[in-house]
Amino acid sequence: MININDLAFSYKKKNPLFSRLNLQLAEGRIHGLLGKNGAGKTTLLKLVSGLLFPDSGNITTLGFNPVHRKPDMLKDIYFLFEEFTLPDFSIQKFKEIYAVFYPNFSDTQFAEYLSEFEIHDNEKLNSLSYGQKKKVLIAFGLATNTKLLIMDEPTNGLDIPSKSQFRKIMAGAVDENKCVIISTHQVRDLDNLIDSITILDQQDVIISQSIEKITEKLCFKVLSQNDSENKILYSENGLRGHWAVVENDKNEESKLDIEMLFHATFADKKRMKELFNNINKA
Repeated sequence: MININDLAFSYKKKNPLFSRLNLQLAEGRIHGLLGKNGAGKTTLLKLVSGLLFPDSGNITTLGFNPVHRKPDMLKDIYFLFEEFTLPDFSIQKFKEIYAVFYPNFSDTQFAEYLSEFEIHDNEKLNSLSYGQKKKVLIAFGLATNTKLLIMDEPTNGLDIPSKSQFRKIMAGAVDENKCVIISTHQVRDLDNLIDSITILDQQDVIISQSIEKITEKLCFKVLSQNDSENKILYSENGLRGHWAVVENDKNEESKLDIEMLFHATFADKKRMKELFNNINKA
């Protein structure tokens, strides 16, 4: 679905943001794109969709070079930006104007998603709160039924019930032909939702693996304070006890904790790359 090879990119008069970056994202999955502020998450998404052009290297999106922005590619990409400006239309008018650009747009699905978010299509967009506007755009994006759905910080501005609604809707939105990329720093919002995780840092990809592969290599567990049997990558004290991420030498089953994975990755980047590069070479 998306193949990136030896990508280099920099903004003018700044140090390179990416240098020889390689990444593959497959269809049929919801990919979580994580990284600290300034790691280049939004820039990477813009490069993938043809909104920015690489300095060197190759990107293939849906079988196209995104630089050319072919209509056959664009009709199958929907990009939900973190920051946006909407016209002073009703939601119904917005749909009438913009849905025509997406051949697989479903009026029925759009109505169902709006109903799930408790929004009426006769409301004026500019009368809505930021969170409500974002819910309209999420509903519209899902109803486009594009092969590639990109969401940059989609849960920003959503309250707790709306985040639960978002996870519920997204869980049923992916099929084997669709690729969804969600970029966020609010990692807890992706719990039980994503199928794979990519973590960016300093021009590089530290991890890009499925949840299954991550939990094969890592175990998320509560340890005793004086534990010496486990290879601990990261630990912290909490209400649940001494919670840790350890190398899974004993082939234990555990539930992924995305926030702990994120902390462990930046606590020992070198070891994490070694663990997951071995998967890629296998």
